[in-house]
Amino acid sequence: MSKLITVFFLSFLLSHLSFSQASQKIPLDGNRWYQLTNAEKGLQQLTDGDLYTPVDAQYDKIIPLHESYYPLLKGESMVIQSIRFYDWAGMSSQPFVLYIIDSNWTRRPIASFDGSKYDRWVGPYPNRPDIIQLDTPATNIMYLMLVSQNDYPSEMELYGTYKAPLPLTPVVKKKNLLSGLLGINGYEWNFSDASTDPFSIDPKRLNTVKQFGGFRHYMDWQKLEYRQGSYTYSPTRSGSWNYDAIYEACKREGIPVLPCLKTLPDWMLASYPDNLKDNENNPVFYGKNLSDPASYIEQAKVGFQYVARYGKNKNINPALLNVFDSSRFTGDEINTIKIGLGLIEYIECENERDKWWKGRKAYQTGREYAANLSAFYDGHKKTLGTNVGVKNADSTIKVVMAGVALASTDYFRGMIDWCKEFRGFHPDGSVNICWDIINYHLYTNDTKTQRGIAPELKSNNANADSTAKAFLLNSAIYLNNMPVWVTETGYDINPGSPNKSIAIGNKTVLQTQADWLLRTALLYARNGIEKQFFYQLEDDNTGSPQLYATSGLLGDALNNRPAADYINQTKKQFGNYVYNQSLNADPIVDEYLLNDTGKMYVVYIPDEKGRTGVYTLQLGNADSAYIYTPTAGASEMALLKLKVNNGNIIVNTSETPVFVKPVGRSGVNPTTVTGIQLFPNPVKHTITIQGLQNGKQQHLTVFNSIGKRVSQAVTTSNTFQLNMASLPTGIYYLEIRNNNQKQTLSFIKSN
Repeated sequence: MSKLITVFFLSFLLSHLSFSQASQKIPLDGNRWYQLTNAEKGLQQLTDGDLYTPVDAQYDKIIPLHESYYPLLKGESMVIQSIRFYDWAGMSSQPFVLYIIDSNWTRRPIASFDGSKYDRWVGPYPNRPDIIQLDTPATNIMYLMLVSQNDYPSEMELYGTYKAPLPLTPVVKKKNLLSGLLGINGYEWNFSDASTDPFSIDPKRLNTVKQFGGFRHYMDWQKLEYRQGSYTYSPTRSGSWNYDAIYEACKREGIPVLPCLKTLPDWMLASYPDNLKDNENNPVFYGKNLSDPASYIEQAKVGFQYVARYGKNKNINPALLNVFDSSRFTGDEINTIKIGLGLIEYIECENERDKWWKGRKAYQTGREYAANLSAFYDGHKKTLGTNVGVKNADSTIKVVMAGVALASTDYFRGMIDWCKEFRGFHPDGSVNICWDIINYHLYTNDTKTQRGIAPELKSNNANADSTAKAFLLNSAIYLNNMPVWVTETGYDINPGSPNKSIAIGNKTVLQTQADWLLRTALLYARNGIEKQFFYQLEDDNTGSPQLYATSGLLGDALNNRPAADYINQTKKQFGNYVYNQSLNADPIVDEYLLNDTGKMYVVYIPDEKGRTGVYTLQLGNADSAYIYTPTAGASEMALLKLKVNNGNIIVNTSETPVFVKPVGRSGVNPTTVTGIQLFPNPVKHTITIQGLQNGKQQHLTVFNSIGKRVSQAVTTSNTFQLNMASLPTGIYYLEIRNNNQKQTLSFIKSN
């Protein structure tokens, strides 16, 4: 008996040694898995070395039995010879299947796990649990793929041969203007009064939009294509809005516009059964294949028509265009064909195409949405017709992917891999991607406490900093640092909302909302997010506790809430600055540059407890510094001038950001002048000064940010214009002298 045991042990040892010599454990990065469903948690626990912590599978997925992908990176390869799973839970309602996808996009199952054992390792074949070696080694692997539902092994290990990937593309932080992170979401009625004259631009409403660094226009498909194949813009057949006038006003006032095409038109919605009708359904006729680009041809056609009108390309055959050119009543405005108006540079295809809360009728996987975008982008590589796809109307237009509601990189990674399979690669080896900008939404709140939280803090379901870093990292790895935008973020002010801001110390809810929104923009600037849009200009339903109903930055009678004041002041004073580096973490001290030389610092405490403190800021050879503090109810920030002492100033810090601008010598004190207006601001060419004292001699002098005189004039008129075209980009101060009185206004020169 003893001899038999010895022989068995030696045989086992030899087989084990043979296996260990021929194979190595293949390293797997748990963060690389992505899932084609609304999974908020990843699969990191599947390969973390912990045998007794199961994968958090999440039971409320919109697609329960779903695919998960593990892409191999450039230069990376593996041959899988053996597989073992740790069966901890000992149960499975749906077998877990591991596939490989080869270079021909062929899927081949190589292992399965059914949870039929307990607290032991099992091999890839449930009927042979003690055998871990594959019958045939898995080769030519481009992806690992799992098909699973809710039950996973607590650990998975692969053995074989492995070659590590080439060095990954590093994240490149681009120099993004701070003003680009101060955009706003809104609608047509933010420009016109729907109750009186929806066709005309209301100057007061336009001025409220001008306060922000961009306008994301929620644009219903129904307004553009009231009747299938017949398009309207000015007036829209639904609502009588004047899109031409809106976009012309935005162009004139320097307001970048991001139109977001969304919702189904009535003629498409009519194809759905009554119990499935929802204008936020997937943008196809009922019953269409969501994986086929041709299913989205109607949306791709309206995209072509819209961009042909508002894009830059003037060389479009008018025969390809169509408008509803009949009058509806006597004296009605009539739509006409217009080409290449040059009023928009971006377009977003849909909004939150991952609406899992509305069921499968309104949810697309990343791969399905990529098929949607392929049609919208260029008519699926120009295979769907000459009048299909926005790039076929204007090749310079930038397509922004729909902002995803679940802020996970899983979604756009699925989009990338669909493009690899069905759009292929460019001659330089890059993937033929059908969008130009990555986009997501994130509202920083906490589901346990049912409220919003400060943007720098972490909750059980939100972490703005790590989410931004994850998107930027994956953009670098897979898309050569494609720009990343955040097109929705915000806080409610109603105390019943689960996304509410809160009163902190002597600060009201409105003041906290203002602090948190401005700090959100600064957080994204620090990370390298290119653009951000706050949700939204006006409340959906003032007084309602419903989620996002009271996120407006304007109150009654279009009056600014503190958040709008803070954003407007920051944009005017520092919108042309770019983030450079961080000097301190608590308080946060970030350095910004203007034209790579002029410096500005932002200082604040990243908390929500009402903390205050002081920080010694080193300013080198500066003579003095201006301290700008955002101020509710004002058009300009409060201003304090401090003398530098031995190269340092002491900054009083709080949870409201302050902006510190050093100057070389005693300069002009930039205070606000009541009754005098400067426009446009920022200015590119000529600035108009309005509200001067008519008939009295007034001396006008323009200083740059270091106090050097760059222009001067004398006038006795109420209105005067100065040519600023030759000045470099930056902040300037206009001094107005009348007898012994001196007043100063600030403005921005932009390019």
